Amino acid sequence: MEVRAKKHLGQHFLTDQNIARKIVQSLSFHENYTSLIEIGPGTGVLTQYLIEEKLMDLVLMEIDQESVHYLEKHYTNISGLKILNKDFLKVKLNDYVSSPFGIIGNFPYNISSQIFFKLLEYKTMIPELVGMVQKEVAERICTNEGSKTYGILSVLIGAYYKRELLFTVPNHVFRPPPKVESAVIRLKRKENYHLDCDEKLFFRIVKQGFQNRRKTLRNALKPINLPADLRGQDIFGLRAEQLSISQFIELTNKIDAFGRS
Repeated sequence: MEVRAKKHLGQHFLTDQNIARKIVQSLSFHENYTSLIEIGPGTGVLTQYLIEEKLMDLVLMEIDQESVHYLEKHYTNISGLKILNKDFLKVKLNDYVSSPFGIIGNFPYNISSQIFFKLLEYKTMIPELVGMVQKEVAERICTNEGSKTYGILSVLIGAYYKRELLFTVPNHVFRPPPKVESAVIRLKRKENYHLDCDEKLFFRIVKQGFQNRRKTLRNALKPINLPADLRGQDIFGLRAEQLSISQFIELTNKIDAFGRS
């Protein structure tokens, strides 16, 4: 039985076993957790190696019913394994796996950014993620201030996780080959991942700042209604892409202090 890759689901099945093994070996596993969610397992190219780790819980979340039938046929009676025909973006993750848990997958390219935003929602439960995404997305997440690709995900993920672009993957090792290069990234949650600021306000400022990235923060943050004497400070003359993560935290505290005074 051959599962057809479906364009509307962003499916590109990895065919290189060495790369599959290398992706799985990038996880720490039992160091911080014994439960794992695999997003979009497809035909199980990663799953076969994950099973060897004998995890307490291995949850496969696959939206494609044809892939689910394939997985159910080839991976039965395996202790701790659950195969779910679910949309990762629409479920409460802690309903299916015990905390803490890791995330792994060859992520569908059309929802990869949404997967990372969901990671942030569950950051207190997820100490590690290893995923394959478009190279462009991987570079955007892993870059720092001053880069043209530095953006919302760079700051928000970098605030809580150590970011590593591990290796790139050529398009000819997929069925069908994507039109873009891919890359594998690893995110390991920082030991102290609680920010020294109001986190909701931090998220709002980062998102608002990058929505008009060519404008200075003085203009980009106008919807927040900052007092004139605060807008006059030097940091507001910079653009969002020029601020480090620590400067965004500093900025959040400045704005928060004025809001509370």
